[in-house]
Amino acid sequence: MPKRKKYQKLPNGYGSIKFLGKGRRNPYAVHPPVTEFSLNGSPITPKALCYVDSWIKGFAVLTAYKAGTYYPGYEKTLNITDSDDRINAETLAQKILADYSRIKGVQEDKGKTFSQVYEEFYKWKYETDKSKTFSKSTRQSTETAYKNSAALHNKFFKELRHDDMQSVLDNCPLRHASLEHIKTLFRQMYEYAEIYELCDKNYAEHLKINKPDDDEHGVPFSIEDLKKLWAVKEDPTAEFLLIICYSGWRIKEFDKLEVNLQENYFRGGMKTAAGKNRIVPIHSAILPLVKHRIKEYGDLSLGSGLTKFRADIRKLIARLSIPEDHTPHDGRHTFSMLCEKYNVRENDRKRMMGHSFGKDITNGVYGHRTLEDLRAEIEKIQIP
Repeated sequence: MPKRKKYQKLPNGYGSIKFLGKGRRNPYAVHPPVTEFSLNGSPITPKALCYVDSWIKGFAVLTAYKAGTYYPGYEKTLNITDSDDRINAETLAQKILADYSRIKGVQEDKGKTFSQVYEEFYKWKYETDKSKTFSKSTRQSTETAYKNSAALHNKFFKELRHDDMQSVLDNCPLRHASLEHIKTLFRQMYEYAEIYELCDKNYAEHLKINKPDDDEHGVPFSIEDLKKLWAVKEDPTAEFLLIICYSGWRIKEFDKLEVNLQENYFRGGMKTAAGKNRIVPIHSAILPLVKHRIKEYGDLSLGSGLTKFRADIRKLIARLSIPEDHTPHDGRHTFSMLCEKYNVRENDRKRMMGHSFGKDITNGVYGHRTLEDLRAEIEKIQIP
């Protein structure tokens, strides 16, 4: 059974031709351009102008509609059919487009710039759909990623190609986490652009970050450093750093972290199967800090954003005369260091940090530990 022929993509705003299936006299529905959208921003396909027996006839109908010469029954005046030779059909389609442009004096519409599409995308994602809520830090990550894509701001979106966006990622001097946000922005903008026919192809699909992931490398806070942090635990930055140091969560994991204050544990995680949906008991020393932060801010997410938190850490360690430069991820390294120092069982350290057991089938599959088992281990960690 020969496959149904594929035709070239119609220009943006031209309308659509939908194949309804075999066994119909007129299997192609010809729809005018979308003009209405649902409450959540999804396009509403208009009622069909007509139904025809060939794609190329539908294309002629849309061309007439675009030129303002279409009238009901116009399709019956057309004596054209799909050629068995696909090239002939595509040639005819190109000729109709060329004739239309020549007659109407149409100039090529380069469409919207990257910045214009971003503004529409931002409103669509964060303001149109009221069924979803986003944290302040999520919005700020999107805004920062846009600012770090300044090289594309004034370029026409539909003229962008893979290399344009890849160049932004390759030339950006920021950390791996910032590049991930930029890549995510490009991917989400193209998802939006495909819905509203602002592009012919998703050129963000195969982007990659050509830089080692530096988020997993760092330097733990020393015991002396921790003493200094505990001395100023009322400081919001020190408070959050101590929560990280005595729980081991990644900074990104706090955005969606479940905090159970009845049984005093965290649940959440990301990245790997071992890391997702893991449970970590709340160490008794940081329990007052966790309660205070939730009472003060509503949750444990970074309301001020990761960029500001990094800057606040630099200011804090300078004020406390901590010798090493530190990042939020160093808190996770500190937790690992404390587990090792105070003889927390290695298998339980892996469980609480979300690390894989690798080929250790016994512990990875058959190792079952209760919340109280883990609590007994984490409480071995002493406070300086």
